[in-house]
Amino acid sequence: MSDPVRVLVIDDSAVMRKLIPQLLQGDPSIQVVGTAMDGILGQKKIVELKPDVITLDLEMPRMDGMEALRQIMEHHHLPVIVVSAHNETGAYSALSALALGAFDFVAKPRDGDPSTLEQMGRELLLKIKVASMVGAPKQILHPPQDAKNGRGNSSASAQPSRVIALGVSTGGPNALEYIFSQLPDNFRGCLVIVQHMPEGFTEMLANRLNNCSPVKVMEARSGDAIVRGRAYICPGNHHMRIRRTLNGDIVILEDRAPVNGHRPSVDVLFNSMAKEYGKKATAILMTGMGDDGVEGLGSVLAAGGITMAQSPDSCVVDSMPRSAIERGYVSSVITLEAIPGILQTLCSNEASWSREELVDAVSSGGTDRESLKLRRRES
Repeated sequence: MSDPVRVLVIDDSAVMRKLIPQLLQGDPSIQVVGTAMDGILGQKKIVELKPDVITLDLEMPRMDGMEALRQIMEHHHLPVIVVSAHNETGAYSALSALALGAFDFVAKPRDGDPSTLEQMGRELLLKIKVASMVGAPKQILHPPQDAKNGRGNSSASAQPSRVIALGVSTGGPNALEYIFSQLPDNFRGCLVIVQHMPEGFTEMLANRLNNCSPVKVMEARSGDAIVRGRAYICPGNHHMRIRRTLNGDIVILEDRAPVNGHRPSVDVLFNSMAKEYGKKATAILMTGMGDDGVEGLGSVLAAGGITMAQSPDSCVVDSMPRSAIERGYVSSVITLEAIPGILQTLCSNEASWSREELVDAVSSGGTDRESLKLRRRES
């Protein structure tokens, strides 16, 4: 039997320093080796106790969580699970912590509801186990300094050349920020995204992405029109699907039961893409734990659409895309760095290009229209 995962809890709240060990103590594969009430004591405990994973509060006296995280990344490079307040400030701080190198986050319960505490405990257990196996993020991608703010270049009458669905979980916020910062201000497509994240946090994510991208990014509302140059983030605690109507394509939000343990679920979005767009459906499964989105990607492939998976070596956690690759549901495996160019290729003026030509160009790294023209001439 392998040694248990050693966890250090850093939190200024005496309640949380007691609660978190209680939530973890039922699992023999995890051992809470100590607690600390602020970042300064936490640094000392890291050296003394040699934990495998750290849970970290962000609002603490003396040395706050952000500074503690910077020092952990610089001096110890251990995986950190942020324990964030479930409010606007907490959401902003959690996303900032992910950008600094935190592995993932869980939201503190808003009240003492036992079911909420149990959910937090389940999430924390799973993320600690995965973090202990994966380690701290290997690379942290930052958008370029000259990244443009959201310009809102879409109009109500501008139909997108293509609608592309993205499904993403652990590691997603940083990956999405990188992708959106690379898109052009004349992007012709529309992106619809499911990111596993709690209610309230997705609005902050949409705002963050909007501030680094020329594409207008917003948290989706039911009935939103699918238009060119726009991206929709599914709100936490809802499912999102697409519906085609005589008056144009729209977003539909639903409150159905969780799928694969998630709401929002990538499978719900991908299945709707397959149903509504058929051979024109396009879906990308990105970094994340578990297998949500895998069967949905299979549905897109069965409908004749284009399916892609982020290359496992460019993921923070690779189980979502790897599962899809192993099941044969993926047309092309692509690196994170290649995704912005591929999105531009797929959404270019490509009405005359066949699915096979597009898949071949994407698979071969031809991520611009000139490459497509060259490939067609050569064939």
